[in-house]
Amino acid sequence: MTGDSRATSESPRQKSIATPETICAGCIAMVEKDGGYRRAEILSKKTTKSGTQFYCNFDQFNKRLDEWVPLVRVDFTKEVEWPNPDKDKPKEGKGKKGSAPSKKSVALKKGQKRPSKASKNSKREQSISVSEATTPHPWTELPVELPQLKIEESNERGAIDSNAVATPATAGDEMDLDDEYDSQLAKKKRADGNGLGGGYTREQEIEKLRTSGSMTQNPAEISRIRNISKVQFGKFDLFPWYFSPYPEAYTQEDLIFICEFCLNYFCDNKPFTRHRQKCTLLHPPGNELYRDDHVSFFEIDGRRQRTWCRNLCLLSKMFLDHKTLYYDVDPFLFYVMTCKDDQGFHVVGYFSKEKESADGYNVACILTLPQYQRKGYGRLLIQFSYELSRIEKKLGSPEKPLSDLGLLSYRQYWSENILDLIIACNEREEKITIESISEQLAMTPQDVEHTLQALKMQVYHRGEHKLVIPDKLIQQRAKAKLKKKRVLDPARIQWKPPVFSAASRTWAW
Repeated sequence: MTGDSRATSESPRQKSIATPETICAGCIAMVEKDGGYRRAEILSKKTTKSGTQFYCNFDQFNKRLDEWVPLVRVDFTKEVEWPNPDKDKPKEGKGKKGSAPSKKSVALKKGQKRPSKASKNSKREQSISVSEATTPHPWTELPVELPQLKIEESNERGAIDSNAVATPATAGDEMDLDDEYDSQLAKKKRADGNGLGGGYTREQEIEKLRTSGSMTQNPAEISRIRNISKVQFGKFDLFPWYFSPYPEAYTQEDLIFICEFCLNYFCDNKPFTRHRQKCTLLHPPGNELYRDDHVSFFEIDGRRQRTWCRNLCLLSKMFLDHKTLYYDVDPFLFYVMTCKDDQGFHVVGYFSKEKESADGYNVACILTLPQYQRKGYGRLLIQFSYELSRIEKKLGSPEKPLSDLGLLSYRQYWSENILDLIIACNEREEKITIESISEQLAMTPQDVEHTLQALKMQVYHRGEHKLVIPDKLIQQRAKAKLKKKRVLDPARIQWKPPVFSAASRTWAW
């Protein structure tokens, strides 16, 4: 784990013994975690029903492991590092310069027209493209050996750099999820002007990804302190990772209760128990599209089920740092994956999708709840989103930027499916192009090309573009296939693309 810079002081701090009354935000103290005392910075302080609590960021720990700790976990027998008062003082010269702009600078010049709606939209599209360009692609560098299988690629592919040649990567037996960016891809981005520019270097961006817990570069979102300590969700106790805008009264509780079927939230056990006796909902309030022996998928319209979808967004925001949608759920469809038992259909994860996406995204937000992570459910969510794109006869791609865990899941899904398709075509001695891969897998050509570059499979040899599959990569894929993984049966999907009205972009019944 890589440490967060917030718990590391840049300049020397004053040290002395603190008391529960004098310790404040900005202090660095020794706090108990995992059976031992660790250095941690106190970011906030609050008083709950159980007493005073401190929000601590632990040195050498990921941001999502920050937590509210009670008073007894702070070691007051050791000296505390006090915040540096000079660091927070604004400089007089800079303070005056940062004042509000004058009327002359704000007012439009004579004869100058206000920007039209079209120009505003074009600026918005430019800002979106820039934000997508700044999304890091920390692809894994895989070992490349002598080419074993060669499949010719169409020379009509203009987006491929004719000078791109695969270079050997460092040796290793398995993929390292925290490996550095692909150097060629990073150089290409910087050359095109779409890279990080003067903002972050590649090493700084990798460090920020590891320590911030997501790839959002919005300081306001990163600095927001987690406000919910613990959640009882069905038979599971969940410990949130990030801030979620629940009502203020709920932030004063040590434990809140969420009904796992209707997703209503309660701050006391008594009303929650009374609600559970009366709640009749046993599955998400939508149409069931898919069912097999393991999972089911439900489609919920955000306009028809506003309260349920808003509660789902509040729940998911506790585990997604970059999510900004809480209440405006009308333009979205929610596809919820559940597992069934005698009590009903329990929510495992979900992804949302815009009813009409101008950029062709097939996923707006995707999440597997923490108690079901690392069990293959994220792959099923991704597969289901692409199966819907196949039925729509469209090419799909997730909305950028992805969270760190979402990016890892998509990288693995893209790599496995593209490799399997290329190997199968090679065994049948069929030629394959990036366009044909894109059509067969319902992926965008950009996602396919990025994956090929990351796997070091795209080369330019003797005037032709070729795809090269290293021997090591084939062995790794064969070894991975020995592990049984859950997959969805596309024949079981009962769904037709919805039709929307032009006025409201909602269901046209």
